[in-house]
Amino acid sequence: GLDHTGLFRISGSVNKIRALKHKYDQGEKVDLITDGDIDSVASLLKLFLKELPVAVFPDSTHANLLKTFEDNKNHMAECTRCLKRLLSNLPQAHYILFHFLSTFLLKVASHSDMNHMTLENLAIVFGPTLFQ
Repeated sequence: GLDHTGLFRISGSVNKIRALKHKYDQGEKVDLITDGDIDSVASLLKLFLKELPVAVFPDSTHANLLKTFEDNKNHMAECTRCLKRLLSNLPQAHYILFHFLSTFLLKVASHSDMNHMTLENLAIVFGPTLFQ
């Protein structure tokens, strides 16, 4: 679905999303290719992130990330160093999820000529769920 126009912007079927979520919640095996469609699977990912009990970037990290950007907007090397330090201090599960998502979303953005999801568009879609 990397070339799917509207990826993450077009909502999937509410019934399909509900059925997929129910299967996951019950511990059943889910075949996303057979049981879902691109928009429903993309919506399911966003729903998963939204329903996490603690955001990928917890409140304590959120404030520090914003401060780092504000304090270093003209010093990219220092900003990068501070961001790496902050991200390495995330709880392990959060860091692993962030690493996976960032790798995946960079791959999505690399197909923006087809799916129209630039890094900016992805930030608009995922920012609220990553920071809650």
